[in-house]
Amino acid sequence: MSDAGGQITHLGVLFQDKIAALYLGRMIDPRLARLFIQSRIPEHAELHLLLSMFTPLGWLERVPTYKDQQERLRGRDLATYGFLGYPLLQAADILIYKAAMVPVGEDQASHVELTREVARRFNHLYGRHADFEARAAAALARLGKDDARYVEKQRKAYGQDGSAEALAKGEAIVKKAQAAGTLDADQTELLLGHLKGSGKTILTEPQALHTEVLRLPGLDGTKMSKSYGNAILMRDEPAEVTKKLRGMTTDPARVRRTDPGTPEKCPVWQLHKVYSDETTRDWVVKGCTSAGIGCLDCKQPVIDAVLKEQQPWRDRAETYLANPKQIHWIVEMGTERARTVARQTMKDVREAMGLNY
Repeated sequence: MSDAGGQITHLGVLFQDKIAALYLGRMIDPRLARLFIQSRIPEHAELHLLLSMFTPLGWLERVPTYKDQQERLRGRDLATYGFLGYPLLQAADILIYKAAMVPVGEDQASHVELTREVARRFNHLYGRHADFEARAAAALARLGKDDARYVEKQRKAYGQDGSAEALAKGEAIVKKAQAAGTLDADQTELLLGHLKGSGKTILTEPQALHTEVLRLPGLDGTKMSKSYGNAILMRDEPAEVTKKLRGMTTDPARVRRTDPGTPEKCPVWQLHKVYSDETTRDWVVKGCTSAGIGCLDCKQPVIDAVLKEQQPWRDRAETYLANPKQIHWIVEMGTERARTVARQTMKDVREAMGLNY
């Protein structure tokens, strides 16, 4: 490898170290969470490929973020499967670890919904054994006539209306029977699949997990996205964060310093809702609506609050960066543990699809 190539490789490692250190500085506990390098786990790509064989094209084309980015990024060549199929790769990333909950912003909820649809379709296509109906009937019979009839009623209600309540009621009866020893683990899984109109549950259907703040505006007032160049990044230094926030779009009605504004029409106000206390928000409302303060005055408390929030995890990140071997060990262990789970999921997937080698 040439000197230039070696330098690039070294810089790449340093960059990865810094990103990992920032995540760890943000209080991600490596004992509870796994930090790993996705490209070192080829099972992600394998599952993505298999899922792409039966995922309808229309499902990907209707993802809101796909349409939004086509509109916003017209100058880029987006006519590729890599771009269209990215949400499916995200689905593979989620499904391969059988995640039950996925922390996402409001704009990414549609990706989790797509993931649920893909998992449901996979389970329906590949979760059924040749004698599935007979085995389901035998498991139902173990519940007794009344409970079996009730479970069937809830299955039909869920199948006709998609009633989450009906599904929950049916699942409760099945799980109660398992707890009582009436059903074993296989029979329970069989009936849970039967309730959903699928077969054996191989891939878990995840749910979106939201925080109190569903969406933060970008620096231009639209959705914050690295692709749009309107985001504050974890690796941005304090001076860069300050510069970005000072240049953030404000209420378009405030052309001059003496023009009164409307906080609800200003993207900066959305940040005040997250970072400012009630006293500061009251000050902003009074000052903005009366033109008593300028936009830079309004932004300063947000800048101070953001930098104050970032400083502790920047300090913790520096501690990790001072010991890069520790970072490498955490990532290496996380990658190995993630690989173990991914390999087991792919074993289940291949067996269900008849791809045993």
